[in-house]
Amino acid sequence: MEFTRSEAKAWSLEHIKGFYMCPLSPVNDALKIDEAQLRDNIEQFIGMGIEGLVMGGFIAECWNVTMDNWKWYHEVVADAVKGRADLWTIILDPCVHTALEKADFVEKLGFNGAEVINPVVQLRTDDEIFDWFKYFTDRTDLGVCLYRTPVSGKVLTFDLMQRLADIDTIVGVKQGHLSRAETLKLRKLIRDDFIVSEPMEAFFCDDLRLGGQVCWGELSYILYGKQRYLVDEYRKQAAAGDWTKAYETNAKLEPVRELYGDLFLWEVARTATYASALANMKAWFEVIGLNAGRMIPPVREAGPETKDYIEGKLKELNVI
Repeated sequence: MEFTRSEAKAWSLEHIKGFYMCPLSPVNDALKIDEAQLRDNIEQFIGMGIEGLVMGGFIAECWNVTMDNWKWYHEVVADAVKGRADLWTIILDPCVHTALEKADFVEKLGFNGAEVINPVVQLRTDDEIFDWFKYFTDRTDLGVCLYRTPVSGKVLTFDLMQRLADIDTIVGVKQGHLSRAETLKLRKLIRDDFIVSEPMEAFFCDDLRLGGQVCWGELSYILYGKQRYLVDEYRKQAAAGDWTKAYETNAKLEPVRELYGDLFLWEVARTATYASALANMKAWFEVIGLNAGRMIPPVREAGPETKDYIEGKLKELNVI
């Protein structure tokens, strides 16, 4: 790790910037994550200039693997990245002791932190959830990014967010409640050295102007294919303070974002899960030249008609 416990927030403010993407896992016909394809994808992500990878969560289907496979996957990721991007894991376990076992494992691999969901069963009150995170953070030095989402069954309250933000190693939150107003409110309520991030590239240009610094925990930048250059362009324009051009460039991505919303974001919002929506993203990955393959059972795969539709739309939008 690159920081001590007392340095975690300052380090994060300095280093966690740009795109921290959650990519899909390539799954072969044996219904296992394919090591060669995973390594090939990582090389492509590094080539895209992605600043950080947030690995092993819902989007990666790692909620649906054994502990041994979860550990093997993180070993492969760490070896493939070789320090060329900031590495974080995602921990989804309601059992704090299992969560700590995972945290200890990835810390030894060189991961800097973990996005950690609040317990999805049993613990519901603010005090119970605070005690869970206090127990966890007292026993690991990893940086922690909270995951504020309906997927957990309990969206973290503003009061609880303020309490958790005072823990040294809790450095930020993925504000996954799909409410722009709540993101902006949290930034006003919580201490200045705590990162409130949007998992929505559509807001990132505006975020750069309003105090945001990272697009955390999604995959749209990867998906944009030949249109990815528009993101790079508006980031450069924003950094130069040319907001008129930045917003004009940003607007050119709206047709692709609309398709991404229809195929993924709104399905997640409708179901409060990622499972069924991921099949569409696997089809999108394959069309733009990345490895995706099968869905791990029992989750259904996209049918031929859906795949043909996605390919046709991506050609129409000049993504491929």
